[in-house]
Amino acid sequence: MKSLNDFPEKNSLAVCRVKKIMAFGVIVELEEYGGKEGFIHISEISRGWVKRIIDHIREGQRVVCKVLDVDPSRNRIDLSLKSVNPHQKREKISDWKNEQKAENLLRIVADRLNQDFEICYGSFGKKLAEAYGSLYSAFEEAAANGIDGFEEKWVGVFEEVAKENIEIPFVMIRGNATLTTIAPDGVEKIKKVLKAVEAKGADVRYLGAPNYLLEIECEDYRSAEEIMKGAVKAMLDSAKKLCVDAKFERTKG
Repeated sequence: MKSLNDFPEKNSLAVCRVKKIMAFGVIVELEEYGGKEGFIHISEISRGWVKRIIDHIREGQRVVCKVLDVDPSRNRIDLSLKSVNPHQKREKISDWKNEQKAENLLRIVADRLNQDFEICYGSFGKKLAEAYGSLYSAFEEAAANGIDGFEEKWVGVFEEVAKENIEIPFVMIRGNATLTTIAPDGVEKIKKVLKAVEAKGADVRYLGAPNYLLEIECEDYRSAEEIMKGAVKAMLDSAKKLCVDAKFERTKG
């Protein structure tokens, strides 16, 4: 959440709404900064030659611009459209939408606490944004694991609103395990191997002897891969001790 007095930092990205198109440039409103106006010179519209600006941009359009220069004393913000690639645009729009959602959720928190929104943001919203990287990230963490390091009465309400409104994204990775043995007590040995796998956080599904599906559901791929790595190691180590032949192959999807 930006204060009305805030200005964007040089080289940062800003979400803008096209306000007026002129022959030599475009005036835009910076939506994150209280509607402050910025200017895109015709030379910063596109990497190619621009004959008519209206062939590249239209009034009312939302765009993502790079901040080239900022002069608060003159209330001047110079912007570039051509310096933002499609990936940067998607990420910035996504972050902006998330912060809008976070602000709306904080308003719900303020209502339930019977407090003014600005007071809530000043007393704990800003601290949460600094602690978790953004206010939306704080709501995500509250929904998934709760808020640590704060003891005030607002914490319970904040977590309540987060869990009601934030859907935590999960990723799923899978792999096929093949377990075989000619030992008389082979079934029991295979069960022990599978228990070792489950103890490392993997879900095991029986596909029909000798095949098993290992699944890991987690909040991000890095964590999921670490869990899968540990589960496979546990499977192979246990299988070796129990004289069970074990093979593992990752699957897509």
